[in-house]
Amino acid sequence: MKLTDARILALMKKKVSRPMKISELSKQFGVTDADRREFRNRIKDMAVQGSLIKIRGGRYGLPDEMNLITGKLHGHPNGFGFVIPDKHHETNDVYVHQKCMNEAMHQDHVVVRVESEKEPGRPEGRVIKILQRNTPNLVGTYQTFGRDGWVIPTEGKHFHDVFIPGKNRKDAKNGQVVDVKIETYPTRHQPPVGKVIEILGKSNDPEVEVQSILRKFGIRQDFPPKIIKEAKVAAKELESLQDRKDLTDLMTFTIDGERAKDFDDAVSLEHLGEGYRLGVHIADVSHFVQENSLLDEEAFERGTSVYYADGVVPMLPEILSNEACSLKPKVTRLTLTAFIDFDRQGNPLATQIHKSFIKSQRRFTYNEVAALLENGSDKESDLPFLQTLSDMHHLSQTLRKRRFKNGSVDFNMPESDISIDEEGKVKEISIVEHNAAHQLIEEFMLATNQAVALSLHEKDIPCIHRIHESPDPTKLSEFREFIGSFGLRLPSPDKIRSQDLNALLKKIQGTPEERVVNTLLLRTMKKAHYSESDPGHYCLGFPHYAHFTSPIRRYPDLIVHRIIKKHLKHKCSKKDKKALKASLSEISEQSTQMEIQAMSIEREITSLRRAQFMTDKIGKTFYGIITGVTGFGFFVELENVFVEGLVKVSSIMDDYYLFIETEHKLIGQRRHRVFQIGNRVKVRVTNVDLSRRQIDLQVMGEP
Repeated sequence: MKLTDARILALMKKKVSRPMKISELSKQFGVTDADRREFRNRIKDMAVQGSLIKIRGGRYGLPDEMNLITGKLHGHPNGFGFVIPDKHHETNDVYVHQKCMNEAMHQDHVVVRVESEKEPGRPEGRVIKILQRNTPNLVGTYQTFGRDGWVIPTEGKHFHDVFIPGKNRKDAKNGQVVDVKIETYPTRHQPPVGKVIEILGKSNDPEVEVQSILRKFGIRQDFPPKIIKEAKVAAKELESLQDRKDLTDLMTFTIDGERAKDFDDAVSLEHLGEGYRLGVHIADVSHFVQENSLLDEEAFERGTSVYYADGVVPMLPEILSNEACSLKPKVTRLTLTAFIDFDRQGNPLATQIHKSFIKSQRRFTYNEVAALLENGSDKESDLPFLQTLSDMHHLSQTLRKRRFKNGSVDFNMPESDISIDEEGKVKEISIVEHNAAHQLIEEFMLATNQAVALSLHEKDIPCIHRIHESPDPTKLSEFREFIGSFGLRLPSPDKIRSQDLNALLKKIQGTPEERVVNTLLLRTMKKAHYSESDPGHYCLGFPHYAHFTSPIRRYPDLIVHRIIKKHLKHKCSKKDKKALKASLSEISEQSTQMEIQAMSIEREITSLRRAQFMTDKIGKTFYGIITGVTGFGFFVELENVFVEGLVKVSSIMDDYYLFIETEHKLIGQRRHRVFQIGNRVKVRVTNVDLSRRQIDLQVMGEP
């Protein structure tokens, strides 16, 4: 039997009672002479990763058995931190005091020894080993110190300032934002030493602030020359169309946002007896990005395109994302097409998937389609599309009703849109209006992703799934108890179905409780992620689900395309299944982590833009809704400007306030004034801190 990492860990838990040398372990596990070198290398790799620990005498053991935990250190501006345990540990985060850091930096992969547990479930420990340094660069503000200088990191979690010798300053001036390469990591007696590799600009420049956020996360906007070169060659390589279905005579068109440039999906609709045949035609990115190519490696590393308030960092070079792959009108493009047959009730009857090529007839925007659906048109250019758009609207609304009836949870959470002027300053923040055209595309993409996942499942072909597990029963119980204060009811946590949650959200539509219940229910849910397993998608109510429709901007979609094309006409052999499963776990984990990072970048840039928008509004008063309550204060989303600020409990002078966590509220001990999530309050803007992306508010009395 081949000894995988998982198998070695299982055998060590079962058969090994003490740390052993590699020679002892190989004998214990019956490793043959031929496999000993591979086994030795695997043990050493596992020690580097932290799943095994190497101690004195060249012996290896399980961290848990030695009261050791491996994980990533998350720093705090005050110098302490928490170690987030690796997956194989079943323990809570470990608190590490500033004096117990042992030269570790924020984001380092470390080994921590648990030394105490002052409160149940809150272990405290000491870093005893750094497995891997994860901060090769950081961004900060340069401060002159004689001939030398210091860089103060913009990310507060980096609690070490970086010393810059005069020869390494690269003419950086006091107050400039710089990108620094760490040349020497901190020791007990000296700080980290670095070298300025790029001067980004002045700290008050809006674009420099955005750049510093991207650099902080290690995001490169540009592509290396070798990647651009390969992309240019790939863009010119058009294969023979003979083995593809010719759909150029079929009426297809795209519907996207006003500012979109990468059109990766086109739609079509035909009548089929009493029902419809929906066609969803997706750019065949896998033709241009070949497996194991430099482009493929780059796309895997990036994982996803990063979208933020006024820009995008694409997963693929623009010559592909905005040109060769983009389904532009009147141009022949290579596609992968899913045809789904529906009856009049929206029940799927059959799915066919083809390698194809199309010629999109038109590029619509959401607003154009919404206007045509509502008002019609007499324009000659619109007439050929009106009936098809009307039929699409009818089918999409039928699918929508059916989806919610079958268990999809319909959250109603406002989404902000930030408009930037030519100087890079925030002009306006408004709420995104989702119209009938948005719903049309959303339903067609969901139906296609579901149909593709089901097709692969029925053929027993492994793939990357988009999964969403059911909520934690404890969190559901707390949510159930909280909504009881509004007179709302749910079944016991072990009996709650997604249909029950959707019925609850439908019941509160238009009521004062709608925002708070939506917010808390969303926080109760687990996060969707990518996985090689297939437990289904709880929030959508789908037993099988995968991402297929956006390969220009998501790596998992590209992988699903490759799998489909490879096994479109050929069975997936046992050997192929084994090879697929071996690769999908790593791809799923990487794609999930890159998605989380992209969301973090989007949130931070959005917070920056909101703070920039409020700098000239200090002293002004607003009404707002409390969106979150903590022991140190509460967050308020301001009406009309759609930004969120913090009211610190220390700024409320009329009473001492007690935080009741289970009820999400602060209550005055003498006057019994209550600040609870969902309440409307009047506040004044007192300060805006751009470096911390924070807006400070002061409560102004009863609204």
